[in-house]
Amino acid sequence: MTSDLLFVYGTLMRGFDHPMARLLAMHADFLGEATCRGRLFLVKHYPGLLLSDAPSDLVHGELFRLRAGDELLRELDMYEACGEGFPEPTEYLRERIDVTLADGAITKAWTYAYNWPVTHLPRIESGKFLQH
Repeated sequence: MTSDLLFVYGTLMRGFDHPMARLLAMHADFLGEATCRGRLFLVKHYPGLLLSDAPSDLVHGELFRLRAGDELLRELDMYEACGEGFPEPTEYLRERIDVTLADGAITKAWTYAYNWPVTHLPRIESGKFLQH
């Protein structure tokens, strides 16, 4: 089953003047702020999410409902360079994860998890990309 929910935590969030952020804003509905379990690292000018099971590891982001899910996800896969035809291992993997909404509700959503080593990357301790 495909999900039409997408959790974003970096350059795809509202307020970024970025072509893909604008594309998302045009073709998806903002549902609210949300968190997932993970650690955030600063890769370059963008963050990478390392999924985690530790309750203390929280990454803050935004949840969107995609209007044309499959098409939009294909576009985003290309942007994140993890679609078909990209050399393995790709920098990001699109995965379905549990995200927690502000009211405590938990839902499944797609997100782009970082797939390369983070050994030498600085961690964004707050889990908030916009505040690093």
